Amino acid sequence: MSNEYATTRLHHPPRRRGTAWPVAAGAQQRPAVPVIGFLCGQSRAEWTANLAAFRQGLKETGFVEGDNVTIAYRFAENQGDRLPALATELVRRQVAVIVATGNVATALAAKAATATIPIVFTTAADPVKLGLVSSFNRPGGNITGVSFLVAEVGSKRLQLLHELVPTATAIGFLVNPTAPNSPTETSDVQAAARVLGIHLHVENASSEREIDAAFARFVQQRVNALFVAADAYFLVRRDQLAALAARHALPASYALREQAAAGGLMSYSPSLNDASRQVGVYTGRILKGEKPADLPVMQSTRFEFVINLKTAEALRLDVPSKLLALTDEVIE
Repeated sequence: MSNEYATTRLHHPPRRRGTAWPVAAGAQQRPAVPVIGFLCGQSRAEWTANLAAFRQGLKETGFVEGDNVTIAYRFAENQGDRLPALATELVRRQVAVIVATGNVATALAAKAATATIPIVFTTAADPVKLGLVSSFNRPGGNITGVSFLVAEVGSKRLQLLHELVPTATAIGFLVNPTAPNSPTETSDVQAAARVLGIHLHVENASSEREIDAAFARFVQQRVNALFVAADAYFLVRRDQLAALAARHALPASYALREQAAAGGLMSYSPSLNDASRQVGVYTGRILKGEKPADLPVMQSTRFEFVINLKTAEALRLDVPSKLLALTDEVIE
């Protein structure tokens, strides 16, 4: 600022009532704050911890909500048919970036809504097979994100359940046939079961009533334990699943920590919190000018093994010390 301008600022005549001073020539206006569109297929309550991780990733790139970035939230509340309209709302608002998370349908809805606004997704399925990106290394177009291939660790999860309940030779396998990753996971888990000498009883379910019916058949088949496929719908129905497993005294393995916390015996999967933080980092990098096509799809490298000791005690299971040593979290 020049001395002449400083002097002018210091020696204004008294201000008259009813008048306003014009903006000084050369005064800098505050730049517009970018808006992130946050599209989630689930509810805000279910996504609290992941939201905190997402904001941490943003912070790592210099963006803080309410300070230099605004977030427009849209939650479908587990109603998939709402996603296309919510995605369109964000496009009409002309947000700078769309974050698409919560389930596979969310990413697909965002991609269908815009070919120009950058999109950062999370998905538990293969994004190439889904048609979201051209390849992991070169996504192409306006979309990139984080893939935590939960289904691909199904064989490891079955092995952990076998070590936790070695007497279980007949295991019920609950699958959502509408999930895009169900064929891959089913194939992997069946292959692992053959190696371990376990007989799987596969039952399909994609509604509350079908889950009840599947458990009735598991009881008839006298299964010794339960393996629940990795699927967003089973996360939504985690309380129903935990209650049914407890009623029938079935040790149950799940994909996500939230399911173990709801009363499941154990869970093993990539860390959703870490994936959400990585999405925040990518979102911040795009806000700074990088293009989604130049950002390879990241794959989760952090995994979480959780055991619910309270559930183990209710089932009268002794958890081997070697397994306890491997856990990332013990729920008591």
